[in-house]
Formats: sequence, C-alpha cells, structure tokens
Amino acid sequence: MQKERPLSPHLQVYKPQMTSMLSIVHRGTGVFLALGTPLLVYWLVQLAAGPTAYQQMQDCFSHWIVQILLLGWTFALFYHLSNGIRHLFWDVGKGFEMSALHKSGYAVIASAILLTVITVFIAYSGGA
Repeated sequence: MQKERPLSPHLQVYKPQMTSMLSIVHRGTGVFLALGTPLLVYWLVQLAAGPTAYQQMQDCFSHWIVQILLLGWTFALFYHLSNGIRHLFWDVGKGFEMSALHKSGYAVIASAILLTVITVFIAYSGGA
C-alpha cells in the first residue's frame, strides 16, 4: 500500500520566514525592473529626440498613475541592488548566521526605503 504524500513541499506546509519573503520580493522586483526597462528606454529616446519630444514625455510622466509606477520602479531598483549586494556577501561565504541573516534583511529593506525617499526628494526638489 502506497502512502499519500505531497509531491513536493509547498507554501501551505511552511510558515513564511523573513528570508523566504525577501527572496520572493527579490524575484518580483527583478521582474518589475525588466518590465519597466522599456519606460527607461522611452525616456532616453525622447531625451535624444529634442526638447519637444522631451516635453511630451514629461507630460506623460507627470500623470499620477505613471508617478506611482515610477515610485515602485525606483523602490524595486534599490531593493534589488541592496539585496544583490547581500547576495555578493553570501557568495563569499559571509553572513549565513541566523542573526546576520535577519540584520542584513532589515538593512536591505531600510536601505531600499531610504534610497527611494532620497531619490524622490531630489527628483521633486529640482535636482542636486
């Protein structure tokens, strides 16, 4: 008689942990960055096309929905960057202790938020 076992572990079996949630968010931000890259290319093309095209792009980017998407894209960029640096430390064998995992996880979240806030502040204050 064969036992009925799950084919593989799934999210209903395990409690969410900080490390797994950060990993899922890292993957999600990577996808969001990839989807947002055409927007960056559009901005660069319009910038090169001259002042009229650039103004049209600025008008498009000033819409509140696009502003929210840009805010999310900015956060995704800084989160993915910060977590990527964390992964570089892991690649050399550093930071695998449980306390270090939690500290670096909170550092990733804090740095992503802080860098996003700084970027938005600079963007809305007219530059550096």
